[in-house]
Amino acid sequence: MNTHITTTAFKDLLILTIDYFQDDRGFFIEPWNKRDFKKAGFDKEFVQEGHSRSKRGVLRGLHYQDMSAPMGKLVRCTVGSVFEVAVDLRISSTTFGKAYTTVLSASNKKLLYVPVGFALGFFTLTTYAEMQYKQTGYYTPLAEGTILWNDVDIDIHWPLQSTPILSFRDKSGISLKTYLLHPAFV
Repeated sequence: MNTHITTTAFKDLLILTIDYFQDDRGFFIEPWNKRDFKKAGFDKEFVQEGHSRSKRGVLRGLHYQDMSAPMGKLVRCTVGSVFEVAVDLRISSTTFGKAYTTVLSASNKKLLYVPVGFALGFFTLTTYAEMQYKQTGYYTPLAEGTILWNDVDIDIHWPLQSTPILSFRDKSGISLKTYLLHPAFV
């Protein structure tokens, strides 16, 4: 199955689509095939995979791991639909502090590669959504950070109809201005 890569205005942040087979029985897709991805120009090593389930109204993020345990992520939504957000935290980047947004869903089967240097989050749009994350680094609690999901300087236009459901960690994120005092990425 062929893998197709679409670049974004953010350096190294990529949208990946994969050809898949579908008939009246359903579909079959290979969401990871190292040979096919490498042929398309995507050559990453993954060491860990995560899988989450969230109910409607849950907002997770904006999470990152600093350079003591850097982590890139290949994310996809396998059930339902999410509003996905990646924020560039690389202070030397021309897109620093800007957010890239897209909808990932079980029906569109898009994958988003989020490189080291970005914070990542999503908002659940459907009754439930399940997300899968292939990671280039191991989860390391001491390296994690959270940017405030509603930071006015980032100005993300979340598709909210009411107050989102947030964890304590996500309610306690830091502002982009505070991040600049001790940036994790240059």
